[in-house]
Amino acid sequence: MAELQEVQITEEKPLLPGQTPEAAKTHSVETPYGSVTFTVYGTPKPKRPAILTYHDVGLNYKSCFQPLFQFEDMQEIIQNFVRVHVDAPGMEEGAPVFPLGYQYPSLDQLADMIPCVLQYLNFSTIIGVGVGAGAYILARYALNHPDTVEGLVLINIDPNAKGWMDWAAHKLTGLTSSIPEMILGHLFSQEELSGNSELIQKYRNIITHAPNLDNIELYWNSYNNRRDLNFERGGDITLKCPVMLVVGDQAPHEDAVVECNSKLDPTQTSFLKMADSGGQPQLTQPGKLTEAFKYFLQGMGYMASSCMTRLSRSRTASLTSAASVDGNRSRSRTLSQSSESGTLSSGPPGHTMEVSC
Repeated sequence: MAELQEVQITEEKPLLPGQTPEAAKTHSVETPYGSVTFTVYGTPKPKRPAILTYHDVGLNYKSCFQPLFQFEDMQEIIQNFVRVHVDAPGMEEGAPVFPLGYQYPSLDQLADMIPCVLQYLNFSTIIGVGVGAGAYILARYALNHPDTVEGLVLINIDPNAKGWMDWAAHKLTGLTSSIPEMILGHLFSQEELSGNSELIQKYRNIITHAPNLDNIELYWNSYNNRRDLNFERGGDITLKCPVMLVVGDQAPHEDAVVECNSKLDPTQTSFLKMADSGGQPQLTQPGKLTEAFKYFLQGMGYMASSCMTRLSRSRTASLTSAASVDGNRSRSRTLSQSSESGTLSSGPPGHTMEVSC
C-alpha cells in the first residue's frame, strides 16, 4: 500500500512543567475505498495494543479528542500506549472538497479501511475509542475483525439503522434546518444548544464555517444511511471484547446507548452514564472520562501500577466487597457520575452497580 504523504508535525497544546512537545506523524494510505489519513503519536510499546480513535460527524480527530487527550491525568495513559487518530476521508485539516458526484464510503466501508491503517503501521491489535459515527465504525470493525480488538470505548453509539419514523423526522428537519444545525443537534443536547455556551458557539463556528462542509455533509449522509448492527444478547452477533459504553445524561443518543447496553454481553460490558456532560462527554467532562478509561485499562490488565483515581478507588472497594459474595469479577456495571457526591452502593451479585463521583 503506497504512502501518499508523511508530514512531521508537533501537537499544539500547553505543556506541563518539564514536558517536551509530543511528536506526531501524519500519514495517508490508499484503501479499496479511497485514501484515509491518520496521525500517530508516540512509539509502539511491546505487547501493548495501540489506542485507535475515530471521530464523529462534523468533527475531525483534533476537534473531537484534543480536550480528552490533552487532559493532565490522561498523560499517564498516553505515555504507555501509542495512539492512532483516524480522520474520516475528507475530514482532515486542509482536505480538498470532493468533486460533485463523488461516492462517499458507507460506514461499513469506512470500517473496512482500518485494516489498511493497521497493516501499514504493522500493528496487530487496538483498543478503540469512538464517538457517534466513529463509535459505530469501530463496532462494525470489531464485529468483522474480533481478534484484532482488545477493547472498545464507545461514546454515543447508535447501533440501529434509521426507521421510517426517524427518516420522516429527518426529512422534515432538513426542510427547516441547515446541515450545520442538524449536525449540531446530533452532537449536543437541546439544553446545551439553547444555552449557547462558549463551547457551543465554538463548535457552531467550526462546523458552519468549515471549508470542507460539503465533505461533512457526505459523512453525515453515510451516517444516516447506516445499517443495523443487529446486536443480540446471547446471539452470534456481539462484541467479544471488553466494552465501555459512555453517554451523557442529557445526550441526544441516551436511549440508543441504553438499548445497546441491553443487547451486549453483561459480563463484558460497562455502562457509564455521565452527569453534567451533555452530548459530548469527551469535551465537557474529560477528567471523569479519563478516570473511567484508566480503570477500564486496569481491568484489561494494563497499567496495574497506575496511580488510582477517586473513581478507581471507589470501584475497587466495591468490586472487592462484591467478590467476597460471588467470587466473580465479571459483571454488567453502570457507572453513574455526578460532581456532588462520593457515595457508592452496590446491588446484589450479577446486577448493575452504581458509582457516583
